[in-house]
Amino acid sequence: MQVSEQTLKDLEFPKILEKIAELAYNERTAQILTELKPYENQDHLVQDLNATNEFLSSFQSGNRIPFSEFFYMSDFLPRLEIENYYLNAEQFFQIKSNALQIKEIIKFFANFEEYFPTLNGLVTEVIYEKQIVKEIDGVFNRHGEIKDDASPELYEIRKQIKMISARVADLFKKSIAYNSQYLDDIKETVVDDKRVLAVISSVRKRVKGRFLGTSKTGSISFIEPESVQKSNRELEDLKEEEGKEIIKILRNLTSVISVHKELLEDYESLLEYYDFTQAKAQFALKINGILPEIKGDSVLNLVDAYHPLLYLSNSEKKLNTIPQTLKLDKNQRIIIISGPNAGGKSITLKTIGLNQLMIQSGILIPVHPKSEIGFFDKIFTDIGDNQSIENQLSTYSYRLKQMSYFIRNVDEGTLLLVDEFGTGSDPELGGALAEVFFEEFYERKAFGVFTTHYTNIKIAAENLPEAINASMLFDEKSLNPLYKLEIGQAGSSFTFEVAEKNKIPFRLINRAKKKVEQDKVRLDKTILKLQQEKFEIQKTKNQVQELKETSAEQSKELETTHEKVREKLVDFQLLYDNELKSLQAGRKMNDWADDYLKSRNKKKLIGEFLKWVEMENSKKTDSLALEKEKDKIVKKEIKKELKRNQENIIVEKKKIEEKKEKEVQMSIDNLKVGDRVKIKDSNSVATIEKIEGKSIILNYGQFTAKVSIFDIRKI
Repeated sequence: MQVSEQTLKDLEFPKILEKIAELAYNERTAQILTELKPYENQDHLVQDLNATNEFLSSFQSGNRIPFSEFFYMSDFLPRLEIENYYLNAEQFFQIKSNALQIKEIIKFFANFEEYFPTLNGLVTEVIYEKQIVKEIDGVFNRHGEIKDDASPELYEIRKQIKMISARVADLFKKSIAYNSQYLDDIKETVVDDKRVLAVISSVRKRVKGRFLGTSKTGSISFIEPESVQKSNRELEDLKEEEGKEIIKILRNLTSVISVHKELLEDYESLLEYYDFTQAKAQFALKINGILPEIKGDSVLNLVDAYHPLLYLSNSEKKLNTIPQTLKLDKNQRIIIISGPNAGGKSITLKTIGLNQLMIQSGILIPVHPKSEIGFFDKIFTDIGDNQSIENQLSTYSYRLKQMSYFIRNVDEGTLLLVDEFGTGSDPELGGALAEVFFEEFYERKAFGVFTTHYTNIKIAAENLPEAINASMLFDEKSLNPLYKLEIGQAGSSFTFEVAEKNKIPFRLINRAKKKVEQDKVRLDKTILKLQQEKFEIQKTKNQVQELKETSAEQSKELETTHEKVREKLVDFQLLYDNELKSLQAGRKMNDWADDYLKSRNKKKLIGEFLKWVEMENSKKTDSLALEKEKDKIVKKEIKKELKRNQENIIVEKKKIEEKKEKEVQMSIDNLKVGDRVKIKDSNSVATIEKIEGKSIILNYGQFTAKVSIFDIRKI
């Protein structure tokens, strides 16, 4: 990817890298991070972005990857090939620490591989060799000291050292008691790693032993008692033998470890990459960075994008940061941003460029998840005042030099970011030249965002189908910037309005207006009026949209209510019909009761009742007969249809059966021994112990169970 150091500086990319480097565990990793540049290989970039995103998810979920400080071993690992070279205790400790961390990482990903596919893929290429730690533990204890039994010879030497040391201590104690009358109050001290008597200098000749010096004042003489001299010489010889034996042990251990040199280098590389990745993930956590949707084409669809450095600064001050939303694609390749000074044009430009640089360097960015980011082959910028005293270049000369370079190199894979496009020279001439540059960039199919005050550039953008105007919103009443980008409308510079607000005398503003061509003043006023009207229209549009959404919700609720009312009405109608029927039957009963009361004729009463019952039954019989007749006709038609389509049905049935077989086979293939699963509608977790066709034996630890493959789900 083509991006200059000046572009990186213009977009403040080094400041981002410094903040990420602070989060690395190791100084060398921090150095690598400060030297990070946009990736050349897109596949490596996507892998790196996915790895960073997985590390971030481990922070957010609380299921942190077991990674912490590690050690660089590249200073001493190459020396393992030198004959008779040996590592020291600290270096062996570093090897062991790195190896144990690799062990923990491998163990972690074995349980959570489906959640971290990219990071786990890197781990699967590395093997944990337990023999490395075992060999080191065989020589060193947990305090990093060489064990007495590291070799039989060392064991014997240290055994003798302990015996002679005890003898020396005993003899020294006796010597103190014997010479106590000649000793100073401190009685003894240590000189050259030896215990010596602190003898008063005036009587030192009365104490037998070897003179080893005096105190600073000369009042005390240090004497090694004669009684311990022989034992001390033996002790010195033994310690010399101990040192030689330790070197021999270390040399042997180094020889054993050197067999794993390449594996240790792999450990270091993996841990270095994990440190590199976790630092970026921690930074993403600070800025609310995410991995947006990555597109293959040159496209930039930023939704609620923040400037990372501004976001961090404002967060520390507990201030609100306003995000920006814009889109660049083949149908809208160039955006011309206009509006007043100090309205946020430059910071918007830097927000676009910095987020693009970050994502192409494998760093997550603070945008809305709906954002889409593509990749550009070249990013060119011209932001800020770049006068060069050393090269004797004025601002405009520098900009012309930049434009010359851009024109020679831009293409359809280029993103151009230019602040104050065309300024630095005579407004008329500079504006005309800027318009020509703009047309050239457009014809070359380049993508770009330009900020400008030039009216002719704004007009040119309106006339080109793949270019669009945009403005930084400004409160026309308070004349304060709103720092919000509005796509689709050129903005006014509010030159005279801002001057008036800053208490420039009105008579001077009037004189200035007269000196400006009337057409330009009218155009600026028109733009201002259009912007105000658009702002009001947008407010109205938003209100209408809100009312529309509210109305839709209310209509839905009303429809639901109507449906419930209709259901209730049907229920009430059925209830009414049943009640009416019961009421009619009751009336008949009352009539029969009155008639019986008058006539006392049981036979007539029973006859009337039976007649009524038969009539009711006949109604039911007719209804049932009609339903049966209908069923007969339907079944007959179904049989005819089945007969006509028998061959098609057989084919379809076969396809359904084959599909079911494939689904069953896929279910079986997706499972393997050792997978963690749950039985449907159960919370108990089990491990697959054996797969037998469509049945699976599950291990719950205390017992096993045999279930169907269709009754489980993988977790």
